[in-house]
Amino acid sequence: MRKIYLFVFLILSWKGLAQGLPGLGAGTTPNNRPTLHGKNWVAITGKPLAATAGAQIFNQGGNAIDAACAMIAATSTMWDVLSWGGETQALIYHPKEKKVIAINALGYAPTGATVEFFKGQGMDYPPQYGPLSATTPGTPGGIMTMLAEYGTMSLEQVLKPAMDLAKGYPMEAQTSNTIEAQKNRIKQWPYSKKVFLPHLGEEHEGPVAGEIFVQEDLYQTLAKLVEAERSALKAGKSRKDAIYAAYDRFYKGDIAKEIVRGTREQGGLFTESDLANWKVKIEEPLHVNYKGIEVYKLQEWTQGPALLQSLNILENFDLKSMGYNSANYIHTVYQAMSLAFADRDFYYGDPAFVQSPMKGLLSKEYAKERAKLIGDRNNPSITAGDPYPFQGETNPNLEILSKTKNAMASRSENEINQDVDEEFLIDFQKGTTSVQAADAEGWVVSVTPSGGWIPAVIAGNTGVGLSQRMQSFVLDPNLNPYNLPEPGKRPRVTLTPSLAMKDGKPFLSFAVQGGDSQDQNLLQLFLNVVEFGMEIQEATEAPNFNSYQMQSSFGDHEIRPGAITLRVDTPDWVRKDLLKRGYSMDFWNKTSGPINAIWFDWKHGTFWGGSSNYGDDYGIAW
Repeated sequence: MRKIYLFVFLILSWKGLAQGLPGLGAGTTPNNRPTLHGKNWVAITGKPLAATAGAQIFNQGGNAIDAACAMIAATSTMWDVLSWGGETQALIYHPKEKKVIAINALGYAPTGATVEFFKGQGMDYPPQYGPLSATTPGTPGGIMTMLAEYGTMSLEQVLKPAMDLAKGYPMEAQTSNTIEAQKNRIKQWPYSKKVFLPHLGEEHEGPVAGEIFVQEDLYQTLAKLVEAERSALKAGKSRKDAIYAAYDRFYKGDIAKEIVRGTREQGGLFTESDLANWKVKIEEPLHVNYKGIEVYKLQEWTQGPALLQSLNILENFDLKSMGYNSANYIHTVYQAMSLAFADRDFYYGDPAFVQSPMKGLLSKEYAKERAKLIGDRNNPSITAGDPYPFQGETNPNLEILSKTKNAMASRSENEINQDVDEEFLIDFQKGTTSVQAADAEGWVVSVTPSGGWIPAVIAGNTGVGLSQRMQSFVLDPNLNPYNLPEPGKRPRVTLTPSLAMKDGKPFLSFAVQGGDSQDQNLLQLFLNVVEFGMEIQEATEAPNFNSYQMQSSFGDHEIRPGAITLRVDTPDWVRKDLLKRGYSMDFWNKTSGPINAIWFDWKHGTFWGGSSNYGDDYGIAW
């Protein structure tokens, strides 16, 4: 009976949304969570405690960079589907320079990590778990570089909330359940077992919900960073140089030595030079203009440009006239994403090693040619296009591209029409967290830190959980000749913060967790606001759809053409239409993903914060 009531409630909710979305004013749709309103600052992230950390920093006079760094540190300490050995990538709006800056703090492949090495281990892909899945730690460097270059506070001030959490915080049920579910893997690694399983031999071996979870090793590692900063300040160093002294201790000092020792002891490949030679990169982001709005994403070492390509393709259609989440709208956006993600799967990689054809991929002319491929039915044989002529060059991988097209076209009906199972979905939507912060001075930060989720290998006695990002490489050049592992190379990742500018001012800052679904949910959020006039909280909660017609970036890198997840309240007439178009559907109660976003109200000089009702994510504004 409860299921029936829930279904009726959802149907009624959908009817209200469907009748009222276009053009309705703020507050007319019954959101599950309230919009966050602030005039001084806003801080949103993956856990309420971590959002509180950001609020503490703002209340102490910090700017949005300081607060964002504190929130990244806090979520990493709380294992919010990431940890300290993971990676951090960010887009920052610099109000004084009036430009968007990109932060690349993704670790790279260690010495010995080659195609030949992994194939010699009998692997088709680098492993999902364990020390051989780890890239070098990036998050500590990302935090310290952002803070040193653009923040105002000391590292000690910004790390204090995380250090308080490391000394002990009440475990949430979500993390407790994850530890318990993964405890057999955790037991393979001695330092992980020591941290995660304080009740070995009992029925519930990890911390239970509400129990104080203590991470003494991690606390000592963070204390060493603070100690390095203090010593540098005492020696007369500037705030910036003192933070970089802590950076050097992590990557070149005793912390680095213990990370390398502990990783190699457990079968990893790290060397001290791997950590010492790694650097955070401050880069120029990529961007396209969509109907007068400049949308910014990180470079092609992420999947971010796929959202930009999707917007370029969709600019050739009148989406608003189709109606929000009509069958025609869903089909058109699905096909546009399939075309963009096919290019992602084949062309994206680390530009420090291989130059992807980004000029061609992001050209409006190429998008028009891709848009012509959208017919009335789902096309399960979509593959990458050839953007090279659109930048005046010849494609060096035409032979490989031809093989890929032939392979896709020759697949059997059974290979195409596959339902999505639970294991596939877990791999496809690997979690992370997101951080959004903005302040009255004009700083805006959009971050998608990740890596080192449970079950993570902890590197020796540091408390630092290592990334699992190596699995995003492929070992077969026929899949992607641009994304093959080499020492010092960064894998192409799913992590993808977003910033949009309008009339030279910040318009929308947005990010979401969820692996390969990230730029799908972010694309739909953006269209919800721009095409359908949704208020930001409404837009974060609105029903999205998720496609699996792209290579998963995890596990066995599967692809499920035509598979689509819709919300349970999708009307019968839409379902029937999509079925005729060749889609294989499943239905969830919530489909937005845990989107966090800030919309900038320049008319009133205020911030509107949104955080979907999908998970634990939430924020605070003032």
